[in-house]
Amino acid sequence: MSREQVARGLVMAAAVAIIFSIAAAQILMGVAILAVAYGRLPVRWPYRWPLAAFLAGTLVAVALSPDPAGGWPQVKKFFVYLIIPLLASTLRSAGDARRLLEYCLAAGVLSSLWSFVQFGRRWFEAEALGVDFYRHYVAQRTTGFMSHWQTFGGQMMMLFAVALALVLFAPRQHRRWLWAVLGVIGAALLLNETRGNWIGAALATVYLVAKARPRLIWTLPVIFGALMLVPPIRDRAVSIVVPHGELDSNQHRKVTWRTGLAMVRAHPWFGIGPEQVQKQFDRYVPADVRRPLPDGNYGHLHNSYLQYAADRGIPAALCLCWMLWAMARSWWRSGVSAEPLALTEAALAVWLGVVSSGFFEWNLANSEVLHLFLVVAICATVAVRTGSKA
Repeated sequence: MSREQVARGLVMAAAVAIIFSIAAAQILMGVAILAVAYGRLPVRWPYRWPLAAFLAGTLVAVALSPDPAGGWPQVKKFFVYLIIPLLASTLRSAGDARRLLEYCLAAGVLSSLWSFVQFGRRWFEAEALGVDFYRHYVAQRTTGFMSHWQTFGGQMMMLFAVALALVLFAPRQHRRWLWAVLGVIGAALLLNETRGNWIGAALATVYLVAKARPRLIWTLPVIFGALMLVPPIRDRAVSIVVPHGELDSNQHRKVTWRTGLAMVRAHPWFGIGPEQVQKQFDRYVPADVRRPLPDGNYGHLHNSYLQYAADRGIPAALCLCWMLWAMARSWWRSGVSAEPLALTEAALAVWLGVVSSGFFEWNLANSEVLHLFLVVAICATVAVRTGSKA
């Protein structure tokens, strides 16, 4: 086995490991970095300029923060972005990229199966306690192999989009087992009941079906109507517009968004500092907001773009948007050969899901979600590069 093959195996292992454990993924990334250096592989780093601008903006915001040391967790998160050059430098073909995504889907199935066990436990707990299942479950939902339901939901949303894209666009010989994968991961996503990720998955589904099978677009409202017949899903979906009091976090999100806008108005250029939103939240709550505040998590603003603008400034937030736009633009303009098409459509669907759900949650600050998003993104980028060469 060559040094290049060893490095590629380690990088792919690090990419898949994020579905099981962030610690395992980052340890494997560290070993993979050594393997790439030892193998003297040429380093490729796509999207480096917008990413460099965003990271530089983060460093400036940390330096100007009232508590620079407190912003260290966001500087440590730079390590996650190293998966970009690791994948871009070791994956050699669209086939490599597709296999990596299939490994991720297999890991996602295992995490989904464990989440079914967790859901069953919560159901029987509610029955044993004689309490309303919805109220019992929303506060502690399925997490799969992750530590939080939002993280698990974000991963399942992306893997669902990947599986659906491969079902619709991949060569026929690769589709046989993907229908079962799509069903398992889709069920796990539904039972996770994270509404922002539902919205992201719905938009990704509409995009993929409209692109691949436009004549079947009429089936989507029928499927949605059928899902609304399932009580837990119906109750959670309806809560988007008719919340169960403070239980569904609708009211507290309004407070965080208004407070975030106040932070941006006060500090538009460099923000109030990474990791400062929670510490300074009370200072910026609008005067007309009633106290006590609605129940909910006030550690961040529950909106990725508002969060980055508030804690790092508008220029840094725009640099992140620049990177996201550069990714989508490169995939959209790619060729139409079968293998790259399946991977680029998967990446575009995932991009649409992540960008849309980011309006309701600070999803790209979650290392497990960010890592998997970058894995899908660079798989598509490698497929475009190698496909165009072919």
